[in-house]
Amino acid sequence: MQARMQNPATIFPEATAAVQQLLKAAGSGGVPQTTLELVHLRASQINGCGYCVVGGALNAKKAGETDERLFAVAAWRDAPFFTEAERAALALAEAATRLADQPDPVPDEVWDAAAAHFDEKQLASIVLMVGLTNLFNRINVTTRQVAGPTW
Repeated sequence: MQARMQNPATIFPEATAAVQQLLKAAGSGGVPQTTLELVHLRASQINGCGYCVVGGALNAKKAGETDERLFAVAAWRDAPFFTEAERAALALAEAATRLADQPDPVPDEVWDAAAAHFDEKQLASIVLMVGLTNLFNRINVTTRQVAGPTW
């Protein structure tokens, strides 16, 4: 594989700085970093972003995730490795990533399950992480950024 172009964030360095600030904000809401990494990984799997799936798995490992849990993220509903809070975050990530798939893309049931485990600041962190992940996925898939030893 070969990228169609260099990553647009490298063409506009001010974009990288802005995204880094948003990532920092998302990480400051009190959600465990491992949960944010799982959310990032799941949204990236849904969007078929190889660059972010590989990078997300590596970042999750750095944050302390186990291989067993990483292998099971795509099938989290059927795997016993995740807490109820993580399940609620993953369900919210899936719903917010698949906006066009449902007439009510993020139903109250999904939101309320997440709100039962996370306060408003934590929900803001998860929502920001999902939004940023979807941004990264769309940029990387569109420009065919190659997963691998570029980190």
